[in-house]
Amino acid sequence: MNAEERRFEVLRAIVADYVSTKEPVGSKALVDRHNLGVSSATVRNDMAALEEEGFIVQPHTSAGRVPTDKGYRMFVDRLHDIKPLTVAERRAIQSFLDGALDLDDVMRRSVRLLAQLTQQVAVVQYPTLTRSTVRHVEVVTITPARLMVVLITNTGRVDQRVVDLGDVISEDDVARLRTMLNGAMAEKRLADASAAVAELPDQAPPDLRNALVRLCSVLIESLVEHPEERMVLGGTPNLTRNVADFPNSLRQVLEALEEQVVVLKLLAAARDSETIRVSIGMENEAKEMQTTSVISTGYGSDGMVLGGLGVVGPTRMDYPGTMAAVRAVAAYVGEILVGR
Repeated sequence: MNAEERRFEVLRAIVADYVSTKEPVGSKALVDRHNLGVSSATVRNDMAALEEEGFIVQPHTSAGRVPTDKGYRMFVDRLHDIKPLTVAERRAIQSFLDGALDLDDVMRRSVRLLAQLTQQVAVVQYPTLTRSTVRHVEVVTITPARLMVVLITNTGRVDQRVVDLGDVISEDDVARLRTMLNGAMAEKRLADASAAVAELPDQAPPDLRNALVRLCSVLIESLVEHPEERMVLGGTPNLTRNVADFPNSLRQVLEALEEQVVVLKLLAAARDSETIRVSIGMENEAKEMQTTSVISTGYGSDGMVLGGLGVVGPTRMDYPGTMAAVRAVAAYVGEILVGR
């Protein structure tokens, strides 16, 4: 092992100890706890070199050292493999998410699960509008002059709207409307479906035009909403258990999470379901988030990313375990939504 590799092993040991104990790490503790195969003097020299290069720092009140953002970055960059979750953990994730009833339930369950697995704040973004397609449009009679239109997307989003027709309509005409709407919209991306619906009344038989105009105006409202601006947050109390990790900044972090825009920007950067993105401390553009680390990825299937999910926590976190949990939950959320 050359000097550079040995120093990285010392850094890795410091990260492991500091994450688990919350205490600055001294050379004696490293020699006692880790089989580094070198003397205390060599470890002290390596720590001095790491400190000089900015990978570790000595807090004012302690003889030990703690990793810097640069130290965590080097540690994360040299994680060759993310430790996979155990079979039992994967099975637990699958059974918990498989029980979800609809899209909202998938989002709620995912965020709760991710917060429990990582003991951090979990964030899940709703599937983006632009990538969804219309699976089916259902038209249901409530009264002869009032219909319910139900829009179902391939991501499991279900929109229900009541439409007052101003006139009575027969069941046969409801069936004709249903056929026309599905013919125009099924399997189209939502933006394309919106354009198709806008043109539909011009092609309608005269006896259905009034009903179709009313139905189409309600459908267009549904199609132009922006669910990508919605996200679900869970596990916020986990941050308050580690107040010392956020010196004078916990309130700013909590306010930034509440704002949502900051977090959505971070998730928007995770536009790839194959890559786990780790943003550490000062690497976060938003000033309020510069005492946190954000681990995020995209979820989806077959190369199509539907949204982002991730975890926000202190820079002192279990990076390998958190990255594994984020990756596993994203994989299952993608499978569930695309399979619906």
